[in-house]
Amino acid sequence: MSSAGFTFRDGERIISFGPGVLAAAPAELARAGFDRYALLTTERTLADTPAAVETGAATVLLVPRGPVPDAAAAVRDGVQGRPIVALGGGRVVDAAKAIAAADGGRVAAIPTTLAGSSFTPFHRMPAGVEGYGLTRPAVALCDPAAMASAPMPGLAATAMNALAHATEALYAPGANPVSEGAALRAAGLFARGFAGDPPARADLALAAVLAGWAVGTAGLAVHHALCQTIVRATGTPHAETNAVMLPHSVAFMAGRASEAIAALAAALGRAGAEDAAPGVATLAALAGPRRLADLGVEPEELEAIVAATLEHPGVAMTPGNVSRADLEALVTAAL
Repeated sequence: MSSAGFTFRDGERIISFGPGVLAAAPAELARAGFDRYALLTTERTLADTPAAVETGAATVLLVPRGPVPDAAAAVRDGVQGRPIVALGGGRVVDAAKAIAAADGGRVAAIPTTLAGSSFTPFHRMPAGVEGYGLTRPAVALCDPAAMASAPMPGLAATAMNALAHATEALYAPGANPVSEGAALRAAGLFARGFAGDPPARADLALAAVLAGWAVGTAGLAVHHALCQTIVRATGTPHAETNAVMLPHSVAFMAGRASEAIAALAAALGRAGAEDAAPGVATLAALAGPRRLADLGVEPEELEAIVAATLEHPGVAMTPGNVSRADLEALVTAAL
């Protein structure tokens, strides 16, 4: 399982991965037609990035903290119809996708975390925009040094978010042999990446690319429905919420998609579907928090979380009928 560089042309988009991709980004963006673009980023990310990425921009817009709809709305007027280059984590990339979906145009992503946003068409819309559109980046420039630069335990938390992408790609409605192959290779790379100390960051970055591509092809299901709802309802951190919930989601799915979860277990070096959740739990423990309570979730919030999750489309996209009682049991087990 090599972490060497590659360029993958997938239909209308280009995914480039490997050492040095960030330094070569200006030339790659120009070749892809991104000229005089609006650069969406954060002050901290911009300070850690080669200045050449900024020189190709007609304007630099700093994406504020907060929910994606509000963040996107805050910088939307500054884009002024330009192509958008998103340099940052999932919030920055999702804000860029939201603006492009509302106003038209193209997005290129330069991820600086293990988030899957650079490879998927999933996002919310800017605040105040009615209707919904789907946009995914036409270019993703993935430098492993930038993607996996976070210190532990934050690196492990964002890796569990990415492992959740690989997991759900195995049983979501669009699952297919190609996305399955990418998802299982990603799971194996995550296991290998955390097998030593320090982590093998290039393996983790490649795993995140494969997992993001896989889930963008196959779709989402109950785990993402729950985690996205918990984050919105309670304000918990996105990556850590995924890390806490993933072992419980895998255990839940072992009885509904046993072949898929058995394949996940094998990729993690475990035997049988029943051993997948303990394998995931071992990795998730590296992220720190183990319970939703550690993230500040209170038992009295359970009812609202479950009610909102039932309205998420990911629930209906899950094999088997997911009931209110199922969701209550899942959240209660994680509390």
